[in-house]
Amino acid sequence: MRRWLIRGVALAGVLLSAAAPPALAGQRVSLTGIESQFMCTSCHEPLPLAQSPQAQSEKQFLASLVNQGLTARQIRAQMVANYGVAVLGQPPAHGFSLTVYILPPALLVLGVAGLLYTLPRWRARSRRAAAEHPEGAPPLEPEDAERLDDDLARFI
Repeated sequence: MRRWLIRGVALAGVLLSAAAPPALAGQRVSLTGIESQFMCTSCHEPLPLAQSPQAQSEKQFLASLVNQGLTARQIRAQMVANYGVAVLGQPPAHGFSLTVYILPPALLVLGVAGLLYTLPRWRARSRRAAAEHPEGAPPLEPEDAERLDDDLARFI
């Protein structure tokens, strides 16, 4: 029993250390791994895809930061300090930009709540309508039936 406990704790430690992101573990980050988190400030495209002179300048600056061995958090702070908040691929989660993160889930919850509220009412209304007219449509008057037969005979 004790052996299984020790193995479980060791396995959990290995899994947690392998799952830790480089920024939190303080490990060195790669250029290709962090480059996708930034945008070109002039053409508003992801930095790996942008080809403008501004994008080349940002890529060189980013490569120098990675070569200095900075963590992802430090690189992000340096890029924002040098190019502004527009360089970030995701808006910061504070201020007005917080609505980007809050609004979609809130709209989803409101939509589901609206459906949960209206669907039972729609079903009850259709059940009531079916109970009022169980045989379907009311029968036609004889003169309406004759006129319908004449109109259909002309088209056949």
